[in-house]
Amino acid sequence: MSTPYSARITGLREAMAKHGIAACIVPTADPHLSEYLPARWQARQWLSGFDGSAGILIVTAKEAGLWTDSRYFSQAEQQLAGSGIALKKQRAGGAQEHLTWLQQLLHQGDAIAVAGDSVSIATQRQIERQLGGVGAHVRVDLDLPGAVWTDRPALPHAPVFEHPSAYAGASRAEKLEKLRHALRKQHATHHLISSLDDIAWLTNLRGSDVECNPVFLAHLLIETAGASTLFVDRSKLSDNVVAALTGDGIRIANYATLGDALSELKVSDTLLFDPSRVVSEVLKSVALDVKRIEGANPSTAFKAIKSEAELGHIREAMRRDGVALARAFRRLEERLAAGMTQTELDVDTLLRDERSAQPNFVGESFSTIAGYMENGALPHYRATQESHNTLQRHGLLLVDSGGQYLGGTTDITRVLALGPTTPEQRRDATLVMKGMIALSRARFPKGASGPQLDALARAPLWASGMDYGHGTGHGVGYFLNVHEGPQSIRPPISGAPLVPLEPGMITSIEPGLYKPARHGIRHENLAVVVEAEQTEFGEFYAFETLTLCPFDRRALEPSLLSPDERAWLDDYHATVRAALSPLLEDADLAWLEKHCAPL
Repeated sequence: MSTPYSARITGLREAMAKHGIAACIVPTADPHLSEYLPARWQARQWLSGFDGSAGILIVTAKEAGLWTDSRYFSQAEQQLAGSGIALKKQRAGGAQEHLTWLQQLLHQGDAIAVAGDSVSIATQRQIERQLGGVGAHVRVDLDLPGAVWTDRPALPHAPVFEHPSAYAGASRAEKLEKLRHALRKQHATHHLISSLDDIAWLTNLRGSDVECNPVFLAHLLIETAGASTLFVDRSKLSDNVVAALTGDGIRIANYATLGDALSELKVSDTLLFDPSRVVSEVLKSVALDVKRIEGANPSTAFKAIKSEAELGHIREAMRRDGVALARAFRRLEERLAAGMTQTELDVDTLLRDERSAQPNFVGESFSTIAGYMENGALPHYRATQESHNTLQRHGLLLVDSGGQYLGGTTDITRVLALGPTTPEQRRDATLVMKGMIALSRARFPKGASGPQLDALARAPLWASGMDYGHGTGHGVGYFLNVHEGPQSIRPPISGAPLVPLEPGMITSIEPGLYKPARHGIRHENLAVVVEAEQTEFGEFYAFETLTLCPFDRRALEPSLLSPDERAWLDDYHATVRAALSPLLEDADLAWLEKHCAPL
């Protein structure tokens, strides 16, 4: 069975042959190295048909493979069928990583192409280092997927707007001065920022160029002793926004002219940039005699630590989000009890309707995952009109959703029991809950990082010979990207930096368990790192849970919880009841009281 994608791969191979290219690497990336991409840069999806958020496609004259992680194995198997592209499982036992696989197919003098606007400087170096060992060389001057993608979408053109000062936390001028102070300490005269969330945070601007992420396409060039330049489509900005930016020393230049500006840097200038967050295409414009400093964007660390003002708005956004979820889940229960047909798509609609009714709601923070029974075992499942499950009065429904509010970004997962459940389902849900409670209650010393804490959430599953293939926690932005660095909670990765968890950092806590063709479990709250105590051994930190929504205790087996774990769950539900009950009434309030009752 052939598909449109097999024909597209054939077209790519023809372009490769024309240019003498032995292999083409197609990453999931844009000129800003975003996690979620505007349609124009979704070349990997256009070529392969696989629409997961993570994956690398490699095409040679005879072979084609797509590497993705365990969140997407089942989805990729389905979407790649008939394309001629083999699924390659990342980080699976004994599986080859993509460059090792490619290395074995190359010969002395072979050329590998990867579009320069879709590969970071750090990644280009890694490719050159590994494939150079067999005498191959890398070309970043060819965009072969773009050459065969003749109806490629245009750049997005959504308006850019101010994040209201009442919510922004600090003024644009304050943020820029804090950044310049950090640049002076590193003796940098200029700083290039291409990451969209950093730019949005620094400028107190938001947009909608990327689905569910309130960011806009732009580059920002900061001068420590002069004006800054925002490279953006001027037509996206109102005259009032331009005037406000000008008043704060930010001039506007066309999005496409960044290279021209970088080419004007002098030998006396020193440019700071993050090689993992700037693409090769951009830096080629900088003269070789311009001094360079490679390091993380200071703004990434600044925005990760939420201020007390921001945390106040986030806590209110969590209350409003909890109200929306309580109303949506209550309505779903009533519909099912009344015998109404409900599907996974209806769950998505219910959540969107209730969130839209909340103050300061802007949009969803990601596409809702509502997976009933076997679909819950697909960590990044998304129901479609063509493929979805109808809910029944038994088993488990996994719901992972979130909202963008002017005062914060939410991300929450709950597992609902729609009726009778099996002992296996309740045991699995409880083991995952035990891991969540263990991490939520953790105390840890100053300087500890997420990878050092990750095992706390996995230990109850490990004790039963089970595990999950994704990280346990990711940072979350402030009315920004739902996935934000630099912090994370995940198993250690060789060579990866250990970023200390600091007070003010927000992270998800979301252990899971997935049994293909049966069910999936994931419990998720957002939590902020707070100071806990000072002892003779130093400072200790803890997590304050921010998310406010009851867990469905009908999905649990209480006998598997220790007295301390039961107390934590009861205390959490008491907190939820106290926070949400003033905002609910009648049937919604009764639903809350029922689901927040002690075990």
